[in-house]
Amino acid sequence: MSLQCGIVGLPNVGKSTLFNCLSNARAQAANFPFCTIEPNVGVITVPDERLARLAEIDKPKRVIPTTIEIVDIAGLVKGASRGEGLGNKFLANIRNTDAIIHVLRCFENDNITHVDGSIDPVRDRDVIDTELQLKDLETIENRMAKVQKQAQSGGDKAAKRLYELLVQYKSALEQGRSARTVTIDNREDKKLVDELCLLTDKPVLYLCNVDEASAATGNRHVEAVREAIRDENAGLLVVAAAVEAEIAELEEYDERQMFLKELGLEESGVSALIKAAYGLLDLETYFTTGPDESRAWTYTRGTKAPQAAGIIHTDFERGFIRAEVIKYADYVALGSEKACREAGRIAIEGKEYTVCDGDIMHFLFNV
Repeated sequence: MSLQCGIVGLPNVGKSTLFNCLSNARAQAANFPFCTIEPNVGVITVPDERLARLAEIDKPKRVIPTTIEIVDIAGLVKGASRGEGLGNKFLANIRNTDAIIHVLRCFENDNITHVDGSIDPVRDRDVIDTELQLKDLETIENRMAKVQKQAQSGGDKAAKRLYELLVQYKSALEQGRSARTVTIDNREDKKLVDELCLLTDKPVLYLCNVDEASAATGNRHVEAVREAIRDENAGLLVVAAAVEAEIAELEEYDERQMFLKELGLEESGVSALIKAAYGLLDLETYFTTGPDESRAWTYTRGTKAPQAAGIIHTDFERGFIRAEVIKYADYVALGSEKACREAGRIAIEGKEYTVCDGDIMHFLFNV
């Protein structure tokens, strides 16, 4: 399951510094706009203490964590929806991602220029949101022109419903609201909307890049952002990218933990960000484990057992018979699959079972 989060933001807000912390790729981090022209892509491991614990128990030959892709996209400027700066390239790159990590500059530093000359993360957010909304509005209006005649004739019910949805989204965008603020409960309606690939309908995490002193507590800029997105279906995370860069240079685990403790942090911002990005994509993890391999598998929340099995191999889904499921807490408490079996802690589940985060799965199939 190859899923991508795109890191976006105005130039010089810390996107490339953050990307370098997230992956071993070395994106150019310089004090001028557009230092990232082509999107840098890094495949990063999702930290999961549960997988480490399973590996301690089973001592397998291989341990394979789950991963997601992070894409560092060139900085956007006002007018991007009309092709200003790197606008068209930016918008094309972001359209290909599954979710957005929107980096906002929430730190003061006279040595690092700001394209608008002052620090105001709410204004910066509005600049990018407006450009994305304008592009979505263009998409909506183009689609409306194509389906309006079909919808008004009355014979095509799907076209009529799509047109009604387009009107609803057009109204929201014209009010300066992102598409994600529109609530759609009906699954069929959601499919129609998803086909539009609206930029502002993608899940978003606002990442407030702060200075070292604000790493644990945030600051007035963070609070301003929090208030601005209060009615938006979005997450917020505080990270000090410059500090994360220092942590990344420390080779010893104990040194990194000591550094974090001095800052009043329980875990690094990078670790918190990866987990938040994973959750942003509505992803969960199930495990397979034994003497050969302990492995984490990514699936979308709400997935049924046969489809979860298909993530391992399509034959598993095609010939699915049943799944043996052990809850993570039981596996850790009892210490082995054998002990769980003897204690009656293995559930036999069929095709309608919805996989739960942390489940340890064994699939039986016949092709």
